This record gives sequence, C-alpha cells and structure tokens, in this order.
Amino acid sequence: MSQFRFSRRPDIGDGVRVSFEFFPPKTEAMETRLWETVTRLEPLAPHFVSVTYGAGGSTRERTARTVNRIRTQSSLVPAAHMTCVDASRSQVDEVIGEFVDMGIRNFVALRGDPAEGVGAQYRPHPDGYSNGAELVAAIRKQGDFDVSVAAYPEKHPQSPDFATDFDMLKRKVDNGATRAITQFFFDNDLYERYVERARRAGIYIPIVPGIQPVHNFKQVASFAARCGAHVPAWLAERFDGLQDDPQTHALVAAAVASEQVLDLIERGVSDFHFYTMNRADLAYAICHMIGIRPQPANGGSDAAAA
Repeated sequence: MSQFRFSRRPDIGDGVRVSFEFFPPKTEAMETRLWETVTRLEPLAPHFVSVTYGAGGSTRERTARTVNRIRTQSSLVPAAHMTCVDASRSQVDEVIGEFVDMGIRNFVALRGDPAEGVGAQYRPHPDGYSNGAELVAAIRKQGDFDVSVAAYPEKHPQSPDFATDFDMLKRKVDNGATRAITQFFFDNDLYERYVERARRAGIYIPIVPGIQPVHNFKQVASFAARCGAHVPAWLAERFDGLQDDPQTHALVAAAVASEQVLDLIERGVSDFHFYTMNRADLAYAICHMIGIRPQPANGGSDAAAA
C-alpha cells in the first residue's frame, strides 16, 4: 500500500505554489507541443518555470531560444538551467552572461550528468567548475540572482554517504543558493526525513519536492534505477497491466501524483516542482486536484521567484 495519508482537500487559500520544468525541443513538432504545454499551464500562474540545459552546452542555443520565448511571449518567469559538464569556466561564464543580457534573473545550477548519460562516471572539465557549489558561486558573481540547486532525498548515486551529500548542499547554500529542488521520489517519508536531516545540518533554505508524474511507468522505472530513486512495489502494482492502455494509465498516474502531493501538503509542504516532460495533461490535472485554478489573464504570474 502507498504511505500517502490525507484527510482534506486544500484550496488556493492554503498558499500552495507550483513550478514546472520543460526541456528545449529538438524539432518543429516538439516546439509546437512545448508551446501548447506552456499555453495550457500559464493560467495556473506558476511561481516560475525552468528550462533544462544539455551537457557541455549541447542544447545551448535551443535552451536560450526557449527561455527567451517564454520570457517575451508569456507572463511566466523562466529560470535557465546551467551545468558545468564538458565546459571551461570561461565558457560557462559566457553562457551565464548571455542569459543575464537577455534579462534572465532566475537560474537552476546543476553539476549535470555526463554526456554519456545518467549513471556514467562524472569527470570535471580540466579548466571547468568541479561541482554545483562552484557553479552557484559563478552565477552569483555576476549578480544577485535567484539560484535553485539540486537535492537528493535518497542520496546522490555517486555520493559515498548522506554526510557528503549534505556537505555539498551546505556549500551550495553558503555560495548563495536560494532553494533546493529534489530529485523525484515516490516515498514521502524519505523526503520528510531528508528535510529533517538537512535542518539538523544547518541547511534552512526551502527544499522543494520534485514531483514526477508517471507518463510512462516503464520509462520512469528505468530512469529511476539509473539515478538511484526507489520505485515502491505498490507503485508498480498500480501500473501493472496498463502498458497498452494509455487512457487508464493516465488516470492512474494523475491519481497517484495527486495523492502524493496532497499527502505532502498535509505534512506542511507548500511548494512543488513538476517535471512535466513537456506535457501539460498530468501536471494540469494534479494542480486542479490540489485546488490551483486558472487565474485571470490580466493577473499575470506570481512575479519573479523570490
């Protein structure tokens, strides 16, 4: 059985805020789908939206184009992802400067995964930033910006222990991180314990749960195995037999994610970051379930992420 426990339905007055992650499209068709997603989610007035960035700047132009389009053609506040994989310090600094010149004031600073993919051994560029903490410092050196960083409720797969993980997170905070956004997880107890341990370690920035709606259970389970995220048996049972039934799969996915978020709200969580996979359907349904409704067109977004 799921560990989720909730007894009430929150409403907008509870102060719940959401943010969404997108990735830069590769094709015209993907561009169309992304913008349909942006248009669908925009009325929900998210706190901010983030756009991912490929290793070594492999999506540099597409990321910049997507960030700028969101900035100029919507009311949303875009946050640009930055990584330090396969890039020198000067190259990273140049990209940061380009985003700043574009008017971007929100960043997501990540060490990043190797070009070979999640699970491959990370090797710092010989002239580059070694980790996320150094990248945060590089961003803050160029201005007093909002900088989100990564956190891992089940420990980063390449960390020897949680103490090492918390030491790195503390370094990110000391260098100017504004908030942490977690790797996705499906056990809320793990998240709650992680936050408690972070507070004991002297880390007091918001630790926002990253929520992964399950658009495709097989793909999510495979990715989870590579990045060290546990998939509970009860979750696998929920999706068992639905490989060829996309409609029921989507209904179950919306229910599962809504249960998880509602339970976290019961535990006092108010901010959530959704990994949308450039699809609006599940994120929109979950937001509806937790009481977030479209806002008037002249209301704009929540303003810049604070």
